[in-house]
Amino acid sequence: MNPSPPVIKKKEGFNGQKAIVIPRGILHKASSQHPILAGIQLTDIGFYPKAKFHYRERNKGIDQYILLYCVGGKGEVSIEESSYLIGTGSFIVIPAEKVHSYSSNEQQPWTIYWAHFKGDQVPSIVSLLLKRQKSLQGTVQYDESRIKLFDDIYLNLERGYSTDNLCYASMSFWHFLSSFIFEEKFNYALKKNVLNPVEISIDYMQKNLHTTLTLEGIANAVNLSASHFSAIFKEQTGLAPIKYFNQLKVQKACQYIQLTSLRIKEISAALGIDDPYYFSRMFSKIMGISPQDYKFRKEIKKDSKL
Repeated sequence: MNPSPPVIKKKEGFNGQKAIVIPRGILHKASSQHPILAGIQLTDIGFYPKAKFHYRERNKGIDQYILLYCVGGKGEVSIEESSYLIGTGSFIVIPAEKVHSYSSNEQQPWTIYWAHFKGDQVPSIVSLLLKRQKSLQGTVQYDESRIKLFDDIYLNLERGYSTDNLCYASMSFWHFLSSFIFEEKFNYALKKNVLNPVEISIDYMQKNLHTTLTLEGIANAVNLSASHFSAIFKEQTGLAPIKYFNQLKVQKACQYIQLTSLRIKEISAALGIDDPYYFSRMFSKIMGISPQDYKFRKEIKKDSKL
């Protein structure tokens, strides 16, 4: 008889997945200056659709809490000596520092929204969850507004790591968590969004990550003088426009490294930077690590998982 094929297990790489890992240096600096972020802060966030063979095991736990929310398929979560079956509508919070593992069902792979978070107020939030649910696991009815709230958090973080974005994501994520703890009270109202020049300029930046933009060019796109635009942009985001644009480029580069097999030189070119050495310096300044080392660490972590 032919031997059975080895079981495939992977932590990421699913068609249609989304993921953002906030640079720890930026997050640490912001949280040390703003009590809102000290209370609760997102560190990672993402969406894995039909994640067949998804598997993670952490024998020592991590210093963040993890929320898994399943909207399709099945899976299983183990926390220390306890096991939980996860199905459509189920959610679970994995406490920090707890040994745990989780895996998607091979026949009916789960579709999950997930987030890593921590902060001074998080233990109290989880205690409240336990008091109301009597368990780390619970079930909620599917609500499109809950998904829209998650997408809103994700999209704002995708627009960069300004203090405003980090605080907004933190406060919105508190609301997102409350939709699981107080499901009967959850009622998200749609808001009319009128884009101001800064928001329009960030849209313009995102659409032109493959090019080189100047301050004058971005200001012209929103019909403002360079000096006036630069002043209101920095007032709202805390960063100069070009520095913000470079952060968006590096965020996109991280996604390329995580989700594609492109070489560093190819990623640099895809972001409109002809000089890969300049790209490497820019990446290192923002991320605190070179793109080569960042890619190497991702590959090592991937290979080290079962």
